[in-house]
Amino acid sequence: MLDSALITQVNTLMTNLRRPVELVATLDDRPASAQMRELLTEIAEQSDLITASFDGDDERAPSFAVTSPGTGIDVRFAGLPLGHEFSSLVLALLHVGGHTVKEEDDVVAAIQGLTGEYEFVTYMSLSCQNCPTVVQALNTMAALNPRIRHTAVEGSLFQDEVNGRNVLAVPTVYLDGEVFGQGRMDAAEIVAKLDTGADARAAEKLEARDPYDVLVVGGGPAGASAAIYAARKGIRTGLVAERFGGQVLDTMAIENLVSVPYTEGPKLAASLREHVDAYDVDVLTGYRAAGLAPAGEQGLATVEFEGGGSLSARSVVLATGARWRTMGVPGEDEYRNKGVTFCPHCDGPLFRDKPVAVVGGGNSGVEAAIDLAGVVRHVTVVEFLTELKADDVLQRKLRSLPNVDVVLGARTTEVTGDGTSVTGLTYEDRATGQTRSLAVNGVFVQIGLLPNTGWLDGSVELTDRGEVVVDEKGHTSAPGVVAAGDCTTVPFKQIVVALGAGSTASLSAFDHLVRATAPA
Repeated sequence: MLDSALITQVNTLMTNLRRPVELVATLDDRPASAQMRELLTEIAEQSDLITASFDGDDERAPSFAVTSPGTGIDVRFAGLPLGHEFSSLVLALLHVGGHTVKEEDDVVAAIQGLTGEYEFVTYMSLSCQNCPTVVQALNTMAALNPRIRHTAVEGSLFQDEVNGRNVLAVPTVYLDGEVFGQGRMDAAEIVAKLDTGADARAAEKLEARDPYDVLVVGGGPAGASAAIYAARKGIRTGLVAERFGGQVLDTMAIENLVSVPYTEGPKLAASLREHVDAYDVDVLTGYRAAGLAPAGEQGLATVEFEGGGSLSARSVVLATGARWRTMGVPGEDEYRNKGVTFCPHCDGPLFRDKPVAVVGGGNSGVEAAIDLAGVVRHVTVVEFLTELKADDVLQRKLRSLPNVDVVLGARTTEVTGDGTSVTGLTYEDRATGQTRSLAVNGVFVQIGLLPNTGWLDGSVELTDRGEVVVDEKGHTSAPGVVAAGDCTTVPFKQIVVALGAGSTASLSAFDHLVRATAPA
């Protein structure tokens, strides 16, 4: 089941176990059950502290529980945790087996302090790069607090359950039978939703920080690069972000990062974090910026955050990135995560053998259509312009696929549904003015990005598109405030461009500090 390299890796990691771990499987006659038996047997062979049995009575089969006698810990996998989820299985084994959890001390304390009873179920896909973050967070919480139980359900093996709950986006998390959340969440975010006092403690954590020399707002490639370059100058550096990695976390294949022929977004984000952590950078995640007050008489700029609290710095680097642009048509919000989605890799398998539409004919849209064509019954690409803007090689691949149609010169006007899920998309033929309809079960929106700069209105100069206006050195209209990456007027929104822009902005911030403190 596992290749020799993985077996060696698992064998090495399992030396960190501190207490017995029991794997209790519930199997049926499907091929996946035979694979699960083989997988768990191989894992049990890697440590004397691990045992596997196959006489479970869980309601889902194939599934297995990861437990430790006498602890009350209950972590379950319904389906085979392979692909992106294999790391979730390994971490579950380690944490249930008593290995130290790598979380902030305040987050661990908050998890252990939860006094209710919580039954979580996460529906995930093995092709989803965001799912492991949620699965691992909830597994960790269950390992730290026996009042918390978690089951990760592989949607493709439990299609009837997925359909019954109308799960059309992953990860989708249920708590005690009700939808708790969708999309990427880490442990701190989950605890914040459960703990009413979390906001106040988070605000106190910010207020306890002394002013920084350079404060980077944003944790994507531009923010990481800026933080590294600032810290290398030996000055007090902070980085605050809603999530470290930014939009890179939602990117699957990356093939144009110079010197790295191929990588994936979560892997790149982890490498960026490792590099930042190699320097003396105070990293704070789980905070969304709400306002910026440029430097006053004391020479300190202040960044305020949702939920309360603020940070101050002598210089600020804005690197808040961008988010998916929405269509702004009736039905889009109503059917968000009920058929309207943005990630073909995560949610594509949920539309297996169904017709879908991809709105957008640039590189992202055409790549999405190519990926989806291998999973769904039929793909229709709907493009506003009279020609596709994707690279020629992508267009040739797209047009070679037998289950793909392309509609050009089409203005999407509405997403329709039956109240619970998408049933169609309506568009206007721009040449004739006629209204036409497509019968689809999914709409994948791929029409570009919007900068995350709404919180900056009135603080720095923005374009009519909301981009931060910068010069060639990253300077904004506010003294001591520089900006970099996709949130700015830089013409090309690329990872490699953001990395360079982040370093440029950081060097400009350092130059500002030098000039501001130089003797008259």
